Amino acid sequence: MHYSIYLSAPMILAALLSDAAFGDPAGLPHPVRLFGAMIAAGERALWSGDSRRDSIRGAFLVAVVIGFAAMLAVLLIGVAGTIAGWLAAAVAIVLAWTTLAARGLDDAAATIERALAANDLAGARKAIPALVGRDPESLDPAGMIRATIESVAENASDGIIAPLFFLFVGGPAAAFAYKAINTLDSMIGYRDARYLYFGRAAARSDDAVNFLPARLTALCLIAAAYLTGFRGAEAWRVCRADARRHQSPNAGYPESAMAGALGLRLGGDAIYGGEVERRATLGADGREPAVADIATARRLVRLAVALAFCLLALVRLILTGGL
Repeated sequence: MHYSIYLSAPMILAALLSDAAFGDPAGLPHPVRLFGAMIAAGERALWSGDSRRDSIRGAFLVAVVIGFAAMLAVLLIGVAGTIAGWLAAAVAIVLAWTTLAARGLDDAAATIERALAANDLAGARKAIPALVGRDPESLDPAGMIRATIESVAENASDGIIAPLFFLFVGGPAAAFAYKAINTLDSMIGYRDARYLYFGRAAARSDDAVNFLPARLTALCLIAAAYLTGFRGAEAWRVCRADARRHQSPNAGYPESAMAGALGLRLGGDAIYGGEVERRATLGADGREPAVADIATARRLVRLAVALAFCLLALVRLILTGGL
């Protein structure tokens, strides 16, 4: 079977371990940058300000970028395969590696954690944009801690477990398509005046592809809490009670599971681009987060990712009889 649409579990594990060890090396071209450049160029060429035209053109841009992303993976692995089978496998693992962001997420959270622990608020605010889209100047220390933990939980799904899920489902081609959708949503999937229609297809596509991974992430965070002696039962309770109160149909699941696992109160209003975004409170009975909770959240995510990999490999074994 072509490596672009099927990777064995050991190959996926190799990609996951490569990301955990090395992150995104500065000299390694990253597909998300290419997808971002395509989206920016497409927006400049297609956005019109007319709601009907923008709905159609935005959907067209989504289809083009997703199709390009999937075909790019197929092409690169296919060309490598004409040279040698081992090279195709190696390229497939490297491409899979680029879709995962475990090391980048952990490093970004750790940088904020160290700055806050040293009471370096300026340093923490400088580091916040690498992880959080909120206005750094609007955040006090408690707000920065809360935003970091929420982003660690949400990006455990978007940046790690969701691409891992699609690597098992359809190899690098599916994971590239997922990253394209995720990038589209992050660039144009907003509900403001400019993107309400042009970005609608991007936002809805992102909601659809993250439906299962977000819930899988929540379950793995809950299991991680049980296994490490944290509040597994509370994580389950808060997730069931509060996940659907989040404005996102998906982000509320890992965030509420994390809130319950750590006994924290997360969520609440946030400021983006100078405008207040009303958000539900997750874990209303919890305490205010402390700096040390960032490290705990990072550990829970690492275990949740390991559990997700094992679960996905087990499902494949049950369904196909092989890894």
